[in-house]
Amino acid sequence: MTGRESTWPTGDLGDGTYRNPVLAADWSDPDVVRVGEDYYLTASSFGRAPGLPLLHSRDLVNWRLVGHALERLLPEASYASPRHDGGVWAPSLRHHDGRFWIFWGDPDHGIWQTNSTSVRGGWSTPHLVKAGRGLIDPCPLWDEETGEAYLVHAWAKSRSGVNNRLTGHRMSADGTELLDEGKTIVDADRVPGWFTLEGPKAYRHDGWFWIFAPAGGVATGWQGAFRSRGFFGPYEERVVLEQGGTDVNGPHQGAWVRTGPGEDWFLHFQQRGAYGRVVHLQPMRWDDEGWPVLGDEGAPVLVHPKPALPRQSPSAPATDDDFPGGRFGRQWQWTANPREGWTTQHSADGLRLNCGRAEDADDLRALPHVLTQRLPAHPCTVEVELRLDSEEPGARAGLAVLGDAYTWIGLERGTDGAVRLVHRFAPVSADRERDAAAARPAPEGRARLRIEIGAGARCRFSYRTSDAAGTSDTAGTGDVGGTGGAAGGFTPSGQVFAATPWRWVGALLGLFAAAPTGTGPAGTAVFTTFRITPSEIPPREESRR
Repeated sequence: MTGRESTWPTGDLGDGTYRNPVLAADWSDPDVVRVGEDYYLTASSFGRAPGLPLLHSRDLVNWRLVGHALERLLPEASYASPRHDGGVWAPSLRHHDGRFWIFWGDPDHGIWQTNSTSVRGGWSTPHLVKAGRGLIDPCPLWDEETGEAYLVHAWAKSRSGVNNRLTGHRMSADGTELLDEGKTIVDADRVPGWFTLEGPKAYRHDGWFWIFAPAGGVATGWQGAFRSRGFFGPYEERVVLEQGGTDVNGPHQGAWVRTGPGEDWFLHFQQRGAYGRVVHLQPMRWDDEGWPVLGDEGAPVLVHPKPALPRQSPSAPATDDDFPGGRFGRQWQWTANPREGWTTQHSADGLRLNCGRAEDADDLRALPHVLTQRLPAHPCTVEVELRLDSEEPGARAGLAVLGDAYTWIGLERGTDGAVRLVHRFAPVSADRERDAAAARPAPEGRARLRIEIGAGARCRFSYRTSDAAGTSDTAGTGDVGGTGGAAGGFTPSGQVFAATPWRWVGALLGLFAAAPTGTGPAGTAVFTTFRITPSEIPPREESRR
């Protein structure tokens, strides 16, 4: 691993309790499995590569990112360019017959599967189990009692014209093919008040077939549970988690897991705008009628005693990186399938990004060679050192907050050969950038870039060039925070920018280097000492239990 261990605050309060969210970033559509004393989580990765992130925990509260199951998205040609809302949707993670299995839906291509004997490597070449548009959120079920195998999936109306229903199939034991045409096993159009049923997770428990599935939409919905004596139904339903009187909107879509000692827990997401879908952990029990009860009698808990599991040191997925040898940590993903030559390895620290030539160099949303990581869902400060080595006129590199709208701050080589500090943004409806602040000289071709991210993902940009270190460049705009001056040698730049999500994806932090179209290599930009520092720790909330 090249990234440094995270200094990020975790959900672990250190006194035997935890605070939600336990993963305060966009780990969308989580699914979890226990193998022995270990817990593993995967999540949607959409059009970014590598995909299918894999996280590990021993206590369901503290998590580390240990790898990815999908190095490149298939079909290759479909993901040579960014498709921010395509790719991997709502994967399911299972352990069966000594192997880990991940099934996921690509809304434009169908249901895929990969498997491995180890979470940390050796994943099989992805196999297309069922081709078709609109097939999403698949989940396999191997019935240990009968030896039968099944698969359930949902539908994306944007591709198929239908949704709000779950389709079930018999599946081959090796998970490679479906053995029938499928049958609608839950039609939520026939359930009063239910809409946008999706994200099914299938289980066997207490003689029942169970499907945990959310409905009502990602921002306002609820978690449902369905049960039947046979996989193909009929099913009865119940709402088992909803917002109630809490501040946790749309609590749903996730996974039930039973610990070794026999406790039941449920991990789910909450849609948080530009922060994406953060992950909460809810206690779970079974009532006298055999139905699951999640959280505090069906409402989300904010603070709660941790699972009765061995103590684990506080941990969170890595964020910081020194890029030793030019390599980057597991927390980083490209916005499309990577190509050879985007980076250069070397013997020192620092990420050398080659200035990729692109017709759309002035629209970061269209660039495949943007290296990204998730935007933290707590106030923080992001910093990175940048040196622009490219001599190509028009070459640029910088630090971005990337979404439907985006902004970046960095360096650009002018036609006169001089390097300038630039700050640009692009609104949602625009396909070209605009200046967010006037360009400033960067005589040594280097700068320290900073983004202060506050409540509501409001981003304040500043910079320090070599001639400004330790001094105040008071010619700054003075419209960030209203101070008009520099702090710690940093000069404010531009207006505050409110980060925006993509259609299904939270905003991203990005590093990039680009150059106008032309021939031959366009040179490099070097990023060093990437850091994300928490600005504050949220106050402890009282438990609802």
